[in-house]
Amino acid sequence: MRPLLRRIGMDSRYLIVGFPLSIVFFALMVVGFAAGIGTVVVWVGVPILATTLLVARGMADMERRMLPEVLGRPVPRPRYQPAPEEAGWFRRMVNPMTNGQSWLDLLYGIVAFPVSIVTFVLTVTWWAGTVLGLASPLYGWITAAIPGNHGLAYLLGLGDSVWIDVVINTCIGMLFALTLPVIVRGAALTQAGLGRAMLTGVAELQERIDDLAEGRAAAVSAEANALRRLERDIHDGPQQRLVSLAMDLSRAQRQLRRDPRAVEEMLNQAISSTRETLDELRALSRGIAPPILTDRGLAPALAALASRCTIPVELDVQVTGRFAAAVENTVYFVVAESLTNVAKHSHATVCTVSLSRSGGVLMLTIGDDGVGGAHTAKGHGLSGLADRLKAVDGELAVDSPVGGPTVIVAEVPCG
Repeated sequence: MRPLLRRIGMDSRYLIVGFPLSIVFFALMVVGFAAGIGTVVVWVGVPILATTLLVARGMADMERRMLPEVLGRPVPRPRYQPAPEEAGWFRRMVNPMTNGQSWLDLLYGIVAFPVSIVTFVLTVTWWAGTVLGLASPLYGWITAAIPGNHGLAYLLGLGDSVWIDVVINTCIGMLFALTLPVIVRGAALTQAGLGRAMLTGVAELQERIDDLAEGRAAAVSAEANALRRLERDIHDGPQQRLVSLAMDLSRAQRQLRRDPRAVEEMLNQAISSTRETLDELRALSRGIAPPILTDRGLAPALAALASRCTIPVELDVQVTGRFAAAVENTVYFVVAESLTNVAKHSHATVCTVSLSRSGGVLMLTIGDDGVGGAHTAKGHGLSGLADRLKAVDGELAVDSPVGGPTVIVAEVPCG
């Protein structure tokens, strides 16, 4: 009940306070715009229009500060481009006129006025109906004593009884009270939705573009890092083994006729080296595109990762079904890198991996009881995870104080 009352109070305050502000906003915009357009031919209207747009920006900022309370989330402020540093006084004066958002602010001041009238009237009417109706037992007997005053009971042909009139008014008040949250909330969302569309819509689009550009850059960076690491691993592992294998086979070929028994021993070593090289290549391929992930999905793939970890892993996967390939690859990569980091640096005795779904987001939590000190800075075991997650609009949080324990939380949108 308390959150509901708080919600009704915030919505009502937004609508009631917003009405006088919309009157001032509307008056300033209409007068300023009309005066500016009417005198622009003699250049007097230019500074008038510029000043009107600056006032519109200030009034719009006041509305933007009130929107988060109604919408329940922060809203971005548009980027108003400043005048170039080398611009002259005239260019600086007309700079507000070159920003498209400034004209949207002015248009909002005009369009929002009739909407605020409707929402204000609805709010006041429902509050008045609620308060007056529920309070009728307190004042009903006083109004009934006024000469010539007839209540609803009399007008409906139910007699002139004070108690019948009080019961009717109370029932009407209860009806208003029951519908008050819906009406006030709907009015607040209507007005706030208009403000969000006109005052922050462009800014939200700009933020989304920036996020996509940042995610693309992160994906490119993560892929480049993965390729460099793969190249290093191949160079330091299988490539060296293959070079050594080629040298051993050449030596065996030269000694084939002189010392067959020595050649047999060399061939046995070559076979052993070949098997080790194949094992390393298989391990590297699992880090690129593990077949078990492609064929069977996240749960079996994570179970295979946990079984190969040198530290005991408690696995709790609470999701079923398949997800987009990018999502599954990202989750697998984060778990694989985290478990590798735990095995190499944490000195932990146990590790926990939990995967669950909350709405359209996969929640991955990895913890260990090791020495802590893990972070995502370059050169550390967790570097690259944040970029890999950012590429799919995910987020990474690492809590790893010195001395432990370490908790890594990754959020991956899954549609």
